[in-house]
Amino acid sequence: MLKVYNLKDLNAKAVEDLCKRNIDSNNHIRAAVTEIIDEVKLNGDNALKTFAEKFDGISLNKLFLEKEEIRTIASGASEEAKQALKLAYDNIWKFHASQLRTEEKTETSKGVVCWRELRAIEKVGLYIPGGTAVLPSTFLMLGIPARIAGCKEIIVCSPPQKDGKVNAYLAYCAELLEIDRIYLAGGAQAVAAMAYGTESILKVDKIFGPGNQYVTKAKTIIQSESQTAIDMPAGPSEVLVIADDTANAEYVAADLLAQAEHGIDSQAVLVCSSAKIIEETILELKKQLTLLPRAEIAAKAIANSYAVLCSDLKEAMQFSNSYAPEHLILATDQWESICDYIVNAGSVFLGHLTPESAGDYASGTNHTLPTSSYAKAYSGVSVDSFVKKITFQHINKEGIRNLGPAVEILASLEGLQAHKNAVTVRLKDSRE
Repeated sequence: MLKVYNLKDLNAKAVEDLCKRNIDSNNHIRAAVTEIIDEVKLNGDNALKTFAEKFDGISLNKLFLEKEEIRTIASGASEEAKQALKLAYDNIWKFHASQLRTEEKTETSKGVVCWRELRAIEKVGLYIPGGTAVLPSTFLMLGIPARIAGCKEIIVCSPPQKDGKVNAYLAYCAELLEIDRIYLAGGAQAVAAMAYGTESILKVDKIFGPGNQYVTKAKTIIQSESQTAIDMPAGPSEVLVIADDTANAEYVAADLLAQAEHGIDSQAVLVCSSAKIIEETILELKKQLTLLPRAEIAAKAIANSYAVLCSDLKEAMQFSNSYAPEHLILATDQWESICDYIVNAGSVFLGHLTPESAGDYASGTNHTLPTSSYAKAYSGVSVDSFVKKITFQHINKEGIRNLGPAVEILASLEGLQAHKNAVTVRLKDSRE
């Protein structure tokens, strides 16, 4: 069950160690992933079929589903499920559409105008996990901002199910997003296929999507070794709940288990100023765990998780900023008073009635977020993730006369005569 630590007993090194997770200290995962990547680079589609048989237990005749097959599969989704997915689609679209803004031009000095314009990344790859749980919500979270941004090529990879297809909910999301082909590839091999290309799968410019430690390691390797970028290191899911004596232990336990059921390498952390709430939460965990279909998975994740007793909410927030959680829940009446202290978090859920599950599915915010402390440097997926912001500038005669002399001086300071001359020849003409 949940281990409990008292923050006052922990020194800085102990806190640092407690905040570490998903560490591949012996490089076992890196070695396995490197081997998979090399195999895909060498053997392309054949390697993907071999890995599908090895990891997914399915012999594939072809590596993709096309529009008509997707439509047929989608027809198997219930109306209730379709309505829920459409509601999520609409809310996610509405939130992300607001991120697409045209920036104003700025005259930095007389006659010198600078601005930025958005251009969509042309070819993007979306990885939709499908291990112990298939996530159509992730398809929406990645596909919607890609569509809003205007990406020309959207390659979608997801592991095949035992019938050699995808489930009806994933297929329905493909219809909503107007995706005509889904590639049946999962894990590190799917990442490699999108990074380097195969006979069937187009090489993309940037890869998006969460996954297990193997998927995350593949993304970090290909980012350094190929010409393909990644959204962020988004690995096993995690939540940190900050609570005080106003928290509802039943709610807190439910939130912790909601993350724990993702996978055995997920982590759920409670940082609380009330020993009583910690005790009540542990009792609730035991009670609720027995009712979960994925109880075995959740129990292993909870065993790898912990609670920290702290003196007050400010101290709790300091620990949270060190941990830098993917999901941060403020289970307190005082959430407004501590929001300004949040420095590192992927997505934040405020108050007792805002479960992280809402953000996972249908409130509108994106659930593809940085994990393993990468929230210290990365943001979650947004429309910005799918575009480049290109700077433009235009200088007229008055502008070159105003700016040119300063540029000449600065170029001379750096000993770059050709840089200076590129201005000098223009100044000469502009003065005539």
